[in-house]
Amino acid sequence: MMPHPVIGTIITDIALPSTGDKTVKLSDYRGKYLVLYFYPKDNTPGCILEGQAFRDNIDKFTQLNAAIIGVSRDSVRVHEGFKCKQQLPFDLLSDTDETLCQWFDVIKLKNMYGKQVLGIERSTFLIDPAGILVYEWRKVKVKAHVDELLQVLNAVSA
Repeated sequence: MMPHPVIGTIITDIALPSTGDKTVKLSDYRGKYLVLYFYPKDNTPGCILEGQAFRDNIDKFTQLNAAIIGVSRDSVRVHEGFKCKQQLPFDLLSDTDETLCQWFDVIKLKNMYGKQVLGIERSTFLIDPAGILVYEWRKVKVKAHVDELLQVLNAVSA
């Protein structure tokens, strides 16, 4: 397994199946800032709010030369329904075998209804146009996350 990415290093290229019946590689976004956000599960309250926050601010991200990609362990079929229902203007990657999740170290032990389960810890990573990881947020709280992300993006892209 590759070492986990750290701030200041180039992100290894990984390709995953995506909405829109395509395969997306992280390098497809070179030349732009890439907001790579990991979320636990489609169609759940926090994930809906997070997706909507990115959707509602898409113009601000676009003005800052930034693309957004969401990643979870849901299938592409489930992603397509979620993307359509929430009108998300960006791709969702399906990481059913947890390749990208493991590499970014976002699979964590969580408590669900009194049981310990492995799940995705809500996390966001900002990759610069050269493919270098410049910022990361772990244990993301949905409220105000997009605003904070835009502040950082404004600062690093200035």
